[in-house]
Amino acid sequence: MNENRVKWIFRLSFLLLAFLTIYIFLKLAPIWLPIVSLLKTFLIPFIISVFITYLLHPIIEKLSHRGFPKSLAILLIYFLFFGGIGIAIYKGIPVILSQLKDLADSFPEFSKTYRVWLKEIESGTSQLPAFVHGQLDDLLNSVESYVDYLLSRTISFLKGLLNSIFIIAIIPFIVFYMLKDHDQMIKALWYMTPRKLRKTGQLFFRDVDESLGNYIRGQLIVCLLVGATASVAFWISGMKYPLLFGSIVGVTNIIPYFGPIIGAIPAVIIAATISMKMVIIVIIVVFGLQFIEGNLLSPIIVGKSLRLHPIVIIAALLLGGEVGGVVGLIIAVPVVAILKVFIIHAKQHFTVIRKE
Repeated sequence: MNENRVKWIFRLSFLLLAFLTIYIFLKLAPIWLPIVSLLKTFLIPFIISVFITYLLHPIIEKLSHRGFPKSLAILLIYFLFFGGIGIAIYKGIPVILSQLKDLADSFPEFSKTYRVWLKEIESGTSQLPAFVHGQLDDLLNSVESYVDYLLSRTISFLKGLLNSIFIIAIIPFIVFYMLKDHDQMIKALWYMTPRKLRKTGQLFFRDVDESLGNYIRGQLIVCLLVGATASVAFWISGMKYPLLFGSIVGVTNIIPYFGPIIGAIPAVIIAATISMKMVIIVIIVVFGLQFIEGNLLSPIIVGKSLRLHPIVIIAALLLGGEVGGVVGLIIAVPVVAILKVFIIHAKQHFTVIRKE
């Protein structure tokens, strides 16, 4: 009995100490925030380079195992990847910016169309409370403001990229040396890790890679295919701003279940100002692509590497959306996949300790 009390006192003391430490840490924010900002500027290119290396290295390994010289495989994949990104940025960004600016300029006209519809609805639904009509009008104003906000944020983001051009230019060089010396760097990393943690750490990261690696690489390929196909389909059908809306469909496609709905909303809103036929075309394009993606592309490219129940994925998306908005929705599933592997390994670890 006394031992249990001591344990509980120890646990409560530890929690109180942890909360006190966090409180003091937050109070000292003016001191450490400038340091964090400096470290962030320094670390961001390395973090991006590590992520790109993680994506490209397995492809290089596969080419190498098939008899392709490793150095040649690195150069080929390296130039294809960065060459493709460079061409996409050079050709795509100006078009997307032009379409976004045109959308912002034209949105007052779209807004007038919706307001005419609202007046027709008001005359037909005069029995509804006045605040309902006010809410609909406020919604239009907020959407119009959001389009202007989105345009300004996009322009400021691109200006920020131009200001950080030196940091961005370093990334391809870091990636090249990371790909070239990948094996030596991994060996050095494990050499610096305490011996007790090496085996468990290697098993943990192996399982995370098996669960998450194929999912991330596959999802990026699928999103690229879906976005490109949606852009072409919108362009052929005569939809306005095809590259802009196709890009939105491609980016949101990374969000399971809710992605198609989020991606379809902006295109449907603008299509409604053109004609009902265009609305139907947009809906057919978006959900037709999602059907192909769910039944053909994802099973072949992504597979079932995550092994997460749909209810767990939906719960993670709801929590991620609440905490981090769109970014939270995008990273929710990978975070849950890592947590799942962590919990399994922690359970195995404590089971071994108990047996000993």
